Amino acid sequence: MKTTMNGNELTLYLTGEIDHHSARRIRETADGLVQQKHPTLLKLNFAGVDFMDSSGIGLIMGRYRTMLLYGGTLQVTEVPRELRKMMELSGLNSLGVLERRSESCEYTE
Repeated sequence: MKTTMNGNELTLYLTGEIDHHSARRIRETADGLVQQKHPTLLKLNFAGVDFMDSSGIGLIMGRYRTMLLYGGTLQVTEVPRELRKMMELSGLNSLGVLERRSESCEYTE
């Protein structure tokens, strides 16, 4: 997993599959970086993710709560079409963390 810090914005570039085991590793990394760097915005970039189970939803919701505790916000970006529907059905839309799709995106509701 690649990470970048740009000002007060921390971005984690996720890749591969997100399941129970990988979600734990991502969670530990993300939480450690948030505690260390105190970003006001945490971005989880899903462009490189090709599979995610419910552990990924838990990962997102947990980082949402963590960022609230630190007075920051979470944004989930570049979500592949196949994963976006699961995220929307899980209710992540109501948290306001999903990046809005551009008009050029193939996926329509």
